[in-house]
Amino acid sequence: MKTGSKKQKNRFWDLDLSPDLVKVLDKLNFTTPTPIQQKAIPFALNRKDVIGIAQTGTGKTLAFTLPMLQSISAQNGTGLVVVPTRELAFQVREEIEKVGSKLGFRTALLIGGTNISQQIKALKRHPHVIIATPGRLIDHIDRRTVKLSTVRVLVLDEADRMLDMGFAPQINQILESVPNKRQTMLFSATMPDEISKMTHKYMNDPVRVEVAPQGTSAKNIEQGMYYITKENKLALLQELLGEHKNKPVLVFCRTKHGTRKMARTLKMQGFKTEELHSNRSLNQRRFALDNFKRGKCHIMVATDVAARGIDVKEIALVVNYDIPDKNEDYVHRIGRTGRAGHSGKAVSFVAPDQYHDMRAIEKLVGINIPVMHTDNTLEHEEIEKMKTRKAQKKSGGRGRRGGGGGWSKYKRPTRNFRGSRSKNQRTSRSRQPIWISEILPSSPTLTMEKQLLLMPCLNNRVRLKNVIKLKNVSWTQTIKRKNVVSPSTQKTHLFKLVT
Repeated sequence: MKTGSKKQKNRFWDLDLSPDLVKVLDKLNFTTPTPIQQKAIPFALNRKDVIGIAQTGTGKTLAFTLPMLQSISAQNGTGLVVVPTRELAFQVREEIEKVGSKLGFRTALLIGGTNISQQIKALKRHPHVIIATPGRLIDHIDRRTVKLSTVRVLVLDEADRMLDMGFAPQINQILESVPNKRQTMLFSATMPDEISKMTHKYMNDPVRVEVAPQGTSAKNIEQGMYYITKENKLALLQELLGEHKNKPVLVFCRTKHGTRKMARTLKMQGFKTEELHSNRSLNQRRFALDNFKRGKCHIMVATDVAARGIDVKEIALVVNYDIPDKNEDYVHRIGRTGRAGHSGKAVSFVAPDQYHDMRAIEKLVGINIPVMHTDNTLEHEEIEKMKTRKAQKKSGGRGRRGGGGGWSKYKRPTRNFRGSRSKNQRTSRSRQPIWISEILPSSPTLTMEKQLLLMPCLNNRVRLKNVIKLKNVSWTQTIKRKNVVSPSTQKTHLFKLVT
């Protein structure tokens, strides 16, 4: 993989863009490219595959939009932009139409939550650029309502987020569906191993341009954290909202339920508040975003689903009411402020048992985040005690930040499929392994390895006696996956094993 080292140019005129594009940029008062645009656009115009690493709010959308429009115009082809969320899809289309509509470029938006028949009509008009989320694009591929044979430029925006959301199979299918002879541009704020493997497989000698080390935060964002107990979080939030009265404030909560509850609480206290999470319909999410952008409400409470879909240039404060489950999400959260050259502020509420989690975040962003104090925060002596505590060992699932442990392959799950016992009865039973030979003494003896593999599939004694037939054991490859994550999956695999 090459590393971009071309000389930076200070104006769009210097980037070899077509005169028509430059005229449109002048009318929009876009005269000076951002660092990621200065580095990425020259390579993209030479039809090189590009990997762009930059923080959010640095102009990545325009960095791929301008060369894509110029390239598809010259090749008489189609551009395809794949993004992780609906909000980001609307944002990208808005940026593309801001430049392309004045030059006659047509776009089509393929996202879930909207009428697919309207999208099919838009595709029949032969758009120049298709903006899509992975799931809905796969729907159109399966229906054969979209033709990707004319795609000349493929853009994967926020690729790391798409992998975090479990879209890896869809992304691979999309990459297999587009022509091999194409230009691929991938933009992201972080570069996990999965993306590195994808670039080696599907990109042709890509050039990597990087304006800051991956995971770092923007320099114009003032960061801070409060060590505080759960009981005092709301009072501190109210204090911060009072200090930033009539200014846009973005509050991040970890769960959809917590987001809804927080928005309701702030509304009852007289704050104009909107909520944004995946349980809301597309129209509700768009309405909330529009109100926030236009200043009709000054507070937005959101989950991480919105961390990369909110493009408001002058957000005064970002509050991590709950610190994120994944350290990389911290960068994308605080990246909602300090955009387009503006300064911003981001603070985090840290519980006493999350001290080591914040240390990991500090290591990722490469700075020591200052500790701030108010009347409700922990004293200096209490913080010093936390430094000496050893980090608790994380259980499966979300660990200390998110609750919910994982299934152990050596212990019988405490949950019953049919829920036939009461909660007290279920939790009072021993969690020690129940061996096959213990339940069915007269059955043929299984090897220790097969007993261990079968352990996650055990539910209770009665259920096992009813379904297991050791005379016809079909030891399938599927059951050899040792970590079975849910009771319904366990039940399915058990039946596959004994039929």
